[in-house]
Amino acid sequence: MKTTTYFSILLLLIGAFAQAQSTPKEYQLPGKGLKQHDFVYVGEWDMRKPKAQSMFVVRDGKVVWQYSIPMRTATGGIQEFDDATMLPNGNIVYACMSGAGIVTPEKNLIWQYICAPGTETHSCQPIGKDSVLMVLNGTVGKVLIFNTATNTLLKEIVIPTASTSSHGQFRHVRWTQNKTIMVGLFAEKKVVEFDLDGKALWSVEAPSAWSAIRLHNGNTLISGDGLGYTREVNPKGETVWEFTRADAPFTIGNTQTANRLANGNTVICNWIAGNNKTEEWAGTVQVFEVTKDKKVVWALSSWENPDLGPATYIQLLDEPDNAENGELQR
Repeated sequence: MKTTTYFSILLLLIGAFAQAQSTPKEYQLPGKGLKQHDFVYVGEWDMRKPKAQSMFVVRDGKVVWQYSIPMRTATGGIQEFDDATMLPNGNIVYACMSGAGIVTPEKNLIWQYICAPGTETHSCQPIGKDSVLMVLNGTVGKVLIFNTATNTLLKEIVIPTASTSSHGQFRHVRWTQNKTIMVGLFAEKKVVEFDLDGKALWSVEAPSAWSAIRLHNGNTLISGDGLGYTREVNPKGETVWEFTRADAPFTIGNTQTANRLANGNTVICNWIAGNNKTEEWAGTVQVFEVTKDKKVVWALSSWENPDLGPATYIQLLDEPDNAENGELQR
């Protein structure tokens, strides 16, 4: 009797464990997969592919353009795509840790910034015709504004932070329509809005903030990276909306960036490469779209045919705002 009881309990435990382990694989992905949106897609640190860190353009459910660089520069520096924005003319502004650039649809590099030793960049955003805003991590963290047509440095803004680590200061820095800049400070565990003289205008507590964007409604949307949250706060710093790991029907790794769409939905990049066991990446969700009431209406998992790799940033090409002027909520 006891043997039968123990055996029954053991079977129940094994079944429960198997069900828990298989749930992510069995999750029915909502939406139309690659056909849900046209988009530009990049992801950092795809350690499976040391010779080809890639950015992709997907239209009508197919990869129509791909641009690749090796993970290491000739001098040993790391290259990984952290940011990418397609302009109306088809050119793409990007950051790749060891530098930034603009590449044409014909894959010609028409502007390039190469980081000096001891510095790195993780964001480069167009903010007007021939103008880009990029972050420069280093002993002294900075934001740089360039005229890319003349390769002229227009503005250098020192960002006060306690961190002197080139990798531990900031990630995405974003322009606002009020001509201020939003910066997530890792060391200070907060998001700060600075003017173009480096003066702090507004701040909110936000640990592990990888990215922060000022929305059209005046609120700020924050991506919490390793803490796995996406949080909207109002000007008073109060949380008015949040999506966390507990809200997701699938595994959330690092939430690095988010887009707020014109319809009010939020698209979140779920970077999974913090898990060094690359064999566990397949089947995980890379990007997903949620409504205001936290319903997941699109979840993308594309690890083969095509293998898009880890997700750091996505630009949806069906959004109405002008990417060249920094109007997109991303």
